[in-house]
Amino acid sequence: MAASKGTNTYNRQNWEDSDFPILCQTCLGDNPYIRMTKEKFGKECKICTRPFTIFRWCPGAKMRFKKTEVCQTCAKMKNVCQTCMLDLEYGLPVQVRDHALKIAESLPTSAVNREYFLQNQDAELAKRDDHGPGGALGKISSQKHELLTKLARTTPYYKRNRPHICSFWVKGECKRGEECPYRHEKPTDPDDPLADQNIKDRYYGVNDPVAEKLLNRAKNMPSIEPPEDKSITTLFVGGLDDGVAEQDVKNAFYSFGEIRNIHMVPKQGVAYVTFTKRSDAETAAEKCFNKLVIRGCKTALRWGKNQGKASISAPPTTNAAAAAADADDMGTMSLPSSLPPPPMEGGSRNYFGLT
Repeated sequence: MAASKGTNTYNRQNWEDSDFPILCQTCLGDNPYIRMTKEKFGKECKICTRPFTIFRWCPGAKMRFKKTEVCQTCAKMKNVCQTCMLDLEYGLPVQVRDHALKIAESLPTSAVNREYFLQNQDAELAKRDDHGPGGALGKISSQKHELLTKLARTTPYYKRNRPHICSFWVKGECKRGEECPYRHEKPTDPDDPLADQNIKDRYYGVNDPVAEKLLNRAKNMPSIEPPEDKSITTLFVGGLDDGVAEQDVKNAFYSFGEIRNIHMVPKQGVAYVTFTKRSDAETAAEKCFNKLVIRGCKTALRWGKNQGKASISAPPTTNAAAAAADADDMGTMSLPSSLPPPPMEGGSRNYFGLT
């Protein structure tokens, strides 16, 4: 009769043995001929405490050596880099991504439950044909969000790979000079919240100071607020090129609702778009603010101003209906102030104010 496997032998089968790490472009570095050292079962994961394969490399010249901190199972569950714990798609902390996508995932904390949970996750990831994220993030149909797009970095941030500050130089005792592999710079304020970071908080998305800084920045981003006057349905579009036609402006706004009128001012490069309904104008303003591009030009979008209460000289009675119709078609465009009366026949011809 064959003996059953012991606990140690059974758990060793779940140890990770990989050939290449899961890294972001920033941690990988800009060197296309990078060399890595691989140590099989070198350390235990700082999240699940299971031994995994350690990779160590230098991302570039005058950069510090980096290594993987968590196993690939934990990295796939959160779709994060094995070294910096930032999201692989946006390069943002997990707390920011989960806040934007409204993800609430609690992982087991006890050793037995965590081991059972990770074994099930390994089995689910092994059955999948794609290489997408696991956990609650992999169950979301769309991982795109406007807030994440605004906060995400478009290029790698290699400054994060710089060496640490030389503690001997801070004390005034460093004698290696330019040969010192560490930075000779003044350290940051110890009371700075960014100076207190740890891997577990960043991975679980709890009390992350970097995430709180980004969320506060998102709250202070400029936004367009609809005016209190419900009769205003006109949007001001600025920054247009000379080649932009009325049809181009219409193509950018027609999907939001019925457009009553579009008034172009080519000399100033602006346009006034008047919607039939106020709700359609609010939807267009919310969707297009700081994102509208017409024929390769990023435009400025603002609400129009109501000029109906301004004191404007009344036109002749014969054209009153036509003038009212024109003012109604023009919506909330800026209208010129009242013109001075024409000179009277036979009046004074002292044009220069001479006595």
